[in-house]
Amino acid sequence: MMKRVTYLFLGVLIAACTSIDCPVESNVATLYQVRNSDGTELTLTDSITVTTKTAKDSDTIIFNKGVGISSFSLPVSYKHPEDVLVFSFDNDNNNNLHVTDTVWIKKEDYPHFESVDCSAAFFHIITDVRYTRNYIDSIVIKNPSVTYDSKTVHFYFYPKSSN
Repeated sequence: MMKRVTYLFLGVLIAACTSIDCPVESNVATLYQVRNSDGTELTLTDSITVTTKTAKDSDTIIFNKGVGISSFSLPVSYKHPEDVLVFSFDNDNNNNLHVTDTVWIKKEDYPHFESVDCSAAFFHIITDVRYTRNYIDSIVIKNPSVTYDSKTVHFYFYPKSSN
């Protein structure tokens, strides 16, 4: 009898579990890789901070004082057709260099559904990028599809060679 109850309990437990596993890494963000003009990877020596406006129109820091980096990741909004980012560059060793650039990223958002057990998510297709050119020489779209994959490079980021 005890054996039968154990098997019944085990069967109910297995039937109650969902067959879909929710992703552990559910952050939807873009990955920028810093490059030289010849296309090789570059490490930034200047400090970079990135801000954006929230829905309540206040500035929010989304990346703070990255130094000595060759790549960085930035979150993507899920309610706006265009994200506006302000990149601030500082270098105390270079006559207190402080330069800012604005980057506009146009995108199409689409809902992503895996299971009712998983939190809702939005994936994106990047359709355009434009930017001011104070510090930035260019930003090139490498992969326009933004999903949970945190290792996919979405943008090549080229600073001006004098920076």
